[in-house]
Amino acid sequence: MSEILEIVMILSFGASWPMNVIKSYKARTTKGKSLGFLLLIFFGYIAGIASKLVNEAYMSNISSKWYVLFFYCLNLLMVGADLLLYIRNKKLDDQKEAEKK
Repeated sequence: MSEILEIVMILSFGASWPMNVIKSYKARTTKGKSLGFLLLIFFGYIAGIASKLVNEAYMSNISSKWYVLFFYCLNLLMVGADLLLYIRNKKLDDQKEAEKK
């Protein structure tokens, strides 16, 4: 049962991150975004991936449970993309601010 709940959590986050990345891309600003939050989520996914890799019981059954690790990695990539967009958008915000002066 715990594996099913973990899969539901990962899939829910997995569905949310692409929408967030698209919103960040279109918004072209960091307003309403928190770098600290993004970094915490990013490192949380790294910890989740690491926990799977060091779990002997999981690794012994990875051929039948590979999809859990796959979705952790996919979500990590989405958060990474959002972090890159944050950097881009921060530069755009700085340029807009410099043009106002």
